[in-house]
Amino acid sequence: MYSGYNFYNREKAGTDSEINDPNNAWKEMEPHWILIESLMGGTYEMRRKHRRYLMQEPRELDDAYDNRLARSVCPPFYQRLERMLAGMLTRKPVRLNEVPDVIREQLFDVDLQGNDLNVWTYETARKMIRYGHIGVLVDAPSDANGRPYWVTYTPRDILGFRSEVVDGSQKLTQLRLLEKVIEPEGEYGESIIEQVRLLTPGTFEIHRRDKNGDFQLFEEGTTTLSEIPFSLAYANRVNLMESRPPMEDIAELNLKAYQCGSDLSNQLHISSVPLLAFYGYPQTSEEVSAGPGEAIAFPAEGRAEYIEPSGKSFDAQYKQLDRIAEQINELGLASILGQKLSAETAEAKRIDRSQGDSTMQVVAQQMQDMIDNSLIFHANYLGSKVSGSSFVNRDFLAARLEPQEIGSLLQLYTAGTITQETLLRQLHEGEVLGDEFDIEEELEATQQASLIEMDQPLEKEKEEESEESAEPEDESDETP
Repeated sequence: MYSGYNFYNREKAGTDSEINDPNNAWKEMEPHWILIESLMGGTYEMRRKHRRYLMQEPRELDDAYDNRLARSVCPPFYQRLERMLAGMLTRKPVRLNEVPDVIREQLFDVDLQGNDLNVWTYETARKMIRYGHIGVLVDAPSDANGRPYWVTYTPRDILGFRSEVVDGSQKLTQLRLLEKVIEPEGEYGESIIEQVRLLTPGTFEIHRRDKNGDFQLFEEGTTTLSEIPFSLAYANRVNLMESRPPMEDIAELNLKAYQCGSDLSNQLHISSVPLLAFYGYPQTSEEVSAGPGEAIAFPAEGRAEYIEPSGKSFDAQYKQLDRIAEQINELGLASILGQKLSAETAEAKRIDRSQGDSTMQVVAQQMQDMIDNSLIFHANYLGSKVSGSSFVNRDFLAARLEPQEIGSLLQLYTAGTITQETLLRQLHEGEVLGDEFDIEEELEATQQASLIEMDQPLEKEKEEESEESAEPEDESDETP
């Protein structure tokens, strides 16, 4: 049944008079999220949106369209590429520098959901690549025993904000965040409650949707910090808290692959059953059936034969699908990682990487800055003046040192040109040593072993001296 929905007619709604009304930046970004969010839902979500993404042809019966829709499968190009890029970012664990032990221990469950910093970084990076930017609120319970924790918000959850320049830096003066809270209902049920968190420097308000659909003030109070503890990271920034998905073009190609694959699958299904055709047979005759135990009487000039397509058009469709897959690989790996799958010279690859790594380099740098800012807010909650810093991996592709390079490093160390710390650090970055290898612990253990070896000869000399002094004098030398 025709829905009358025009996918490209995306009108901006909202009066900006209610607390849950999104601002203009949100309305500008929202059309760019729709397709990507549908692709993240996989084949089920694409089928649920049916005519939005898979159009019904003119004079195509509803039953025929439903059958074609049921046979259509959406390839997971976008999903896998998003996971791959986030996995490359967290291929090596996030390194913490001079972070207090109490914060390090709490980062093993950074979001109070059982996720450590590395898992949290992976999930946060996926959302940042998906939407274009991400925000993190460092919150803490109101009770004295509450510990800080980090909450991630996508741009869809950031309804609006206000900011001003304070002491030369941009500071948030108001922030509205959309949240969903699950509360028990009845003996075994649960209800999902929608609420908006309104943050201002030093205060907060929580407005919940009532049964009539209106938002009412549910809770308010003051916060420990005098500023809004919210950090941002951008993958493709347009303005403050406004961005575009960096892989939007790949999402469009994924949709094209879904539509072309649907056409090919439907045609293969139809052409897989040959059609029996009769020539010279009277049209006024009764219905004819054919089978292994039946015979048909034809007129003198009549005949019957099966009609089936030659399949030449299928080759063009297969090539079209392969071409789309190649374009996705080139956009995902060449433009984002600067590394093509096709064969090319090493010099060309180095040039491509120097030009194309910028996107992932920006993602890594932005993620690192966001973690550093969150560490500052975390330390402020604990009353600590030291927050430390982090380092997010920028070595996106495996680059294990060759045996010749390892031998050259050992020669430099043996000749005294480089220190043991430099040698271990180069081997660690060259993936010769494991990710869990701790350079400082190894240096400390090596120094202790050297001290023990130096002390052993001294102890042995002392033992020999004590043995000599303990030997009895020769009785023959005694005076009678």
